[in-house]
Amino acid sequence: MTAGTLRTLHVPGKPLVLPNAWDADTAKAVEAAGFPVVATSSAAVAAALGQADHEGASADEMLAAAKRIVDAVSVPVTVDAEAGYGLAPADLAARLKEIGAVGCNIEDTDHGKGSQRPAAEQAEWLAGLRRAAGDGLVVNARVDSFLGAPDEQAVLDDAVARGRAYLEAGADCVYPILVRSPEVLAEFVRQVGGPVNASALPGGPGLAGLAELGVARISLGAGLWRYLRGVLEGTLGEIAQGKLPY
Repeated sequence: MTAGTLRTLHVPGKPLVLPNAWDADTAKAVEAAGFPVVATSSAAVAAALGQADHEGASADEMLAAAKRIVDAVSVPVTVDAEAGYGLAPADLAARLKEIGAVGCNIEDTDHGKGSQRPAAEQAEWLAGLRRAAGDGLVVNARVDSFLGAPDEQAVLDDAVARGRAYLEAGADCVYPILVRSPEVLAEFVRQVGGPVNASALPGGPGLAGLAELGVARISLGAGLWRYLRGVLEGTLGEIAQGKLPY
């Protein structure tokens, strides 16, 4: 599948669902379950490497892990490239294409400063990525305005402005990560005027509910990894007590 075909799977109201993988084995499981695309989770990949999320692992480590995933499956892979690892847009585009990725997720937080980049600066960076990648990468531009926001309505205008700017810069989809209010998410979808990626969260609207809100893409992010990690911890606890749970 090419990036162009991947773009066609971003359908508002009939979203592409992505259970994010973190290694070759989990990527194979995603493919075997019938999902047409594999997405990576930076938090889960970094943890599997013994590193912290938010660019605690180097670009070389993360992209090498992504390449192992690309090589393990026959479906296209979109890579969570965090904030770009300090690479120039053209360098990141080249490295993603080199490993065979057809998409990427890019967040607008500067992890060195611990804050969001100015919207204009991020839009300029995304425009450079689009110029370098041409049509060869599906760019999912993350909007981090809602992260830790005590009042989601209060940051909605900023998030919408960023989403519009990122789409104008060439992003294919925008991702207001961790929006918890269905009403705020619906308003973001209505105002931003382009494909929207939503997070599937515990206690949220669910996959069908998110589709009804008009999103074009749904990510589990690190949710699947956290769930399975919890199962593993519980199982190990049973073994530590002398019980074999299987």
